[in-house]
Amino acid sequence: MPTPPRPHPQPPTTRLTTAQALIRFLAGQYTERDGVRHRLIGATWGIFGHGNVAGLGQALVQYGEEMPFHQGRNEQAMVHAAVGYARQSDRLSAHAVTTSIGPGATNLVTGAALATINRIPVLLLPGDVFAARPADPVLQQLEVPYAGDVSVNDCLRPVSKYFDRITRPEQLIPAALQAMRVLTDPVDTGAVTLALPQDVQAEAYDWPRDFFAERTWTIRRPPPEPTELALAATALRNSGRPLIVAGGGVHHSGAEDALKAFADATRIPVASTQAGKGSLRHDHPADVGGLGHTGTATANELARTADLVIGVGTRYTDFTTASGTLFAHPGVRFLNLNVAAFDAHKLAALPLVADAREGLTALAEAVRGHRTEPAYVTEYTEDKERWEYRVDACYAAPGDLVRPTQAQVLGALDELVSGDDILINAAGSLPGDLHKLWRTRSRDQYHVEYGYSCMGYEIPASLGVALAAPGRPVWALVGDGTYLMMPTELVTAVQEGIPVKVVILQNHGYASIGGLSESVGAEGFATQYRLPGDEGAYTGRPLPVDLAANAASLGMDVHRARTVRELREALAVARAATRPTCVYVETETADTVSGPPPAQAWWDVPVAETADRPSAVKAREEYDRHVTTRRRHL
Repeated sequence: MPTPPRPHPQPPTTRLTTAQALIRFLAGQYTERDGVRHRLIGATWGIFGHGNVAGLGQALVQYGEEMPFHQGRNEQAMVHAAVGYARQSDRLSAHAVTTSIGPGATNLVTGAALATINRIPVLLLPGDVFAARPADPVLQQLEVPYAGDVSVNDCLRPVSKYFDRITRPEQLIPAALQAMRVLTDPVDTGAVTLALPQDVQAEAYDWPRDFFAERTWTIRRPPPEPTELALAATALRNSGRPLIVAGGGVHHSGAEDALKAFADATRIPVASTQAGKGSLRHDHPADVGGLGHTGTATANELARTADLVIGVGTRYTDFTTASGTLFAHPGVRFLNLNVAAFDAHKLAALPLVADAREGLTALAEAVRGHRTEPAYVTEYTEDKERWEYRVDACYAAPGDLVRPTQAQVLGALDELVSGDDILINAAGSLPGDLHKLWRTRSRDQYHVEYGYSCMGYEIPASLGVALAAPGRPVWALVGDGTYLMMPTELVTAVQEGIPVKVVILQNHGYASIGGLSESVGAEGFATQYRLPGDEGAYTGRPLPVDLAANAASLGMDVHRARTVRELREALAVARAATRPTCVYVETETADTVSGPPPAQAWWDVPVAETADRPSAVKAREEYDRHVTTRRRHL
């Protein structure tokens, strides 16, 4: 008879609940890039309900020394805070977010979409309905007659880069490893969701102790492929009017020094997207400012005449390309350096698939000695000087006792801040003003979320940024519309003593959309915060709402500024403050849209093709004129 196989010795195990095992596992995960090690999951945010309180809630108490915790007030806001932390950490460290089942879980969707669109890692741990189905349905369960394995958490699938539902404890082992793989992938990162049924969270299992061993995930820096590099070098050498478009990938890669060295060597002008602004300091000779619909006249004129557009870490959104109308040179070609092949091939470009830092370094070596013509340098240098005069004019106030415009609020901040300060914004009219006007002094000063442009992002994100950059002044710039969307995390800032500085610009409505509404023939309808008036709804006096008092009621120190002088004083006090502080200023309404200078390039917002009202008819005529200038680059 054959000898029966000898049983393999079983590895040592530890008996824990699934939730306890997950927290212990997360506490042992690290990233490494360029020889520097970072903790992968720096902390967990949470709001507890019956779907996670007895599982992850208990585990976070038990392992509190290993896993820091932050108490949130709104589930979407917790994701925004986690995104702010991860972006400020150059995607080398992230936060986890846990919620209950039902509405707590579905509140994650907007934040998850924002993270995935911006390619920022965040780990979502929503509670889920019972896997064993002892009672069906349970509280807050969605019943789906045609599929028993569907819950509301499935709405997170399309906005997650990885999704799994853990219906057995042992499933956590491969799922957790896959989750870490995606969180640390420079190409495919974004929101990662592990849906955790509430009974499985509390179920015990004998876990292999190796599951809890420290793991280090290397952040890859792929170099360019030699053939692609040679083609890129040839295209650059043959170009007479090249333009670099710096996107968020420059920051994610930490490629700012490589970009500076490349620009110094070649003297090619560098324009920036919203995500890429700050890739060069504002006073670098090659920096020509923001590009596209919210960009500068200098950058946009260069884009219209460029024969080679070198995109570095950019997704080419419609704001960057002016909805396909900006790059107007008859023979324009694109060369896209991007770690993601998906982006590198956009606009029928020559792709250079590589890490931004490695790609720029290799391309600089491949074109060593090549420089743009002196006349081209003189042209963009003089244009940049002219634009700076326009910025100075926007920032200048006619006196200290006048009510400031929105641009003058930015001017007052410009006088005050240093390279240590970080400005956060996402929506409304401020992104346009900031992209055109702000003089960025450091690589991470300009934090504008414009992939999803999510109202309500700014305040919670400022908490995450402050946690990632302790000791640095962090400013959340919000209009009244954004403030009303999500002020909840001011309470968290007060509770945890996070000294964020919130500037509320009160203009009594949705100023950005109000201006857009006027331009597309919708006549500003329902974009003002006003009482009924003689001319109908939303046309009377401003609503008797006091947002400064609201912020004070949530525990903030609040300073009201009625004039330019009071604004300067309030901003200085806020910058020096060691606890959460708010500056409230009512801006001059003549500047409520984007202020001078106006948009320097088009943006496609379809206008009614037929209409009775003259404003809409005129808007459609203007729209048809712009549409004819659109190009598909092939």
